[in-house]
Formats: sequence, structure tokens, C-alpha cells
Amino acid sequence: MELYRLERLSFTYPDGTKVLKEINLTIRKGDVVAVLGANGCGKTTLLKQLNGLLRPTAGEVRLEGRRVEEYPEREIFSTTGFVFQDPNDQVFSLTVEEDVAYGPRNLGLPEDTVERRVSRALERVEMTAHRGRPVAALSHGQRQRVGIAGVLAMEPKVLILDEPTSGLDPMGVRSIMTLLQRLNRETGLTLIVATHAVDLVPLYIGRIVIMSRGRIVREGSPSEALLSSSEMERCRLHLPHIAELMEALKEQDRFPLKKIPLTIGEARREIVKLVPSGLLGESSANLEKTAGGSL
Repeated sequence: MELYRLERLSFTYPDGTKVLKEINLTIRKGDVVAVLGANGCGKTTLLKQLNGLLRPTAGEVRLEGRRVEEYPEREIFSTTGFVFQDPNDQVFSLTVEEDVAYGPRNLGLPEDTVERRVSRALERVEMTAHRGRPVAALSHGQRQRVGIAGVLAMEPKVLILDEPTSGLDPMGVRSIMTLLQRLNRETGLTLIVATHAVDLVPLYIGRIVIMSRGRIVREGSPSEALLSSSEMERCRLHLPHIAELMEALKEQDRFPLKKIPLTIGEARREIVKLVPSGLLGESSANLEKTAGGSL
């Protein structure tokens, strides 16, 4: 079922900078979408159109058939959850519990409903044990989780995240992306993630929208959208690093590949096919099994 429809969406800032140009895009309920692009391509501006923080200069954004600007402010902000790049722009209460409760209380909900929503949201982001802790004592990754919990407590239909892994170490990145993947799987929540972290996308994302200079230049599954180094370079991006290696093996060393693997798991599977089974011995069966994984 269709959630968003963007038709000929364009946006120009008051200083005359044209950031979005003739954007056409449809997002369905339950989708996990990455908006991929270099810094300055218009990703964040596009996300802010989806929840009414910015209004189109031309064209329209429809959410469940209604133009976004037709929604009352309270309704649009509870329907579309926005997680900012820097959690310090979003998490500002003294304690974790107070911060997550802030949004539901502003909706005027009964206190028992607020309590239930806070408990459920903290459980979903695995922060229940930190409920009474001061926000100032949390790590960057924990604050990011609290920011997500505060949005989840509003029970939105879509979660919009602007560079959610920015500033995190590798384990923190994997932790946040696994959390988002699980939220979608368990609740069916639509996720729209702006990022330039190309290596993450094939591991966690089902659909990619690539932006360059304010336009959508390609969209589809990872295998459909991430085609070649030359195409990605035109968008000031690159293929996942393992894909760059496999592409070099194909083009420079005549490695027989029908398509370029995008993850380590896919690459291992292709390599195993070409290694004589006698060289792998008893481990070949186990290697073939693990090669199907995404990591």
C-alpha cells in the first residue's frame, strides 16, 4: 500500500539555492529505503519535505493520499517520526524517561498511556535499564537510541532518519543498523534513511534511492542501483569496498562474475565456486554455508 507519493517536487531556499529538482518518488508502507548521496546533494532537504519541516516550492508531497501541508501540525509530527543526525539536537530532558515521555505528554495523552508508550519504546531500543539515568551520562550511541525511542513513543507510521550512524564507531554503527532492521521486521514500520555510508546499504537496506545535485538519478534494490564504480563516481560516491575489489578482479584479472557482489558474504560465495573442492577439503561445505551470509 502506498505511503508517500512525491510528484515533480522542487525546493529552493530563500537565498535562491535550488536544492531539489523535479523529484518523483513512491514509497510503500513497510519499505526500508536508503536515500544515498554525497554531502550537499539534497538528502536532508528531501527528508524534511516528508514531514512538513520544509514545504515544496513546486510540486507536491502526499502522505496516504493527502498533501503534507493539509495535515495539522500535531498530526503530521506524530505520524512521521524524524530522527536528527545529531542526537543532541533532539535529546534534551534531564533523564532518559523524561525525554522519551516528552512527545506523548505534549499530545495530552493520559499518564498511564504515556507510561505504556515509554516502556514499550525503551524496550524496543534496548534502553530499559537506562530509564532513570541522566541524559548527560549517556554515550553518543545511547543518546541516538533515546532519540529513536522518543520518536517511537509517538507511534508514527514512518521513521525518517538523517545520517543515523554519524559519529558512531564501527560497533555502534552495526548496533544502530541492526536495531532499525529489527524494528522494521517486528513492527512493519516504514524506514527512510539518509546516508552516504555506501558499505552499510547492501547489508541492511532493501531499496536505494541515489541522489546527485538535487535529482534522483537511480533507484531500485542494491543490485539494481549499485552498478559500477564509474557510475557511482559521477555521483561523488563509491561502490562498497568489497564490490570495488570484486569489480577489479573481474575487469583486470578476468574473474568470471555475472554481477558484482556487494557484500563479503556474496563475494565469498563467488570465490568458493572457483576454488577446487580438493583445496578446501572438509571445510568446503562449511565455507559454502557461511558464504551465503551478509557479513
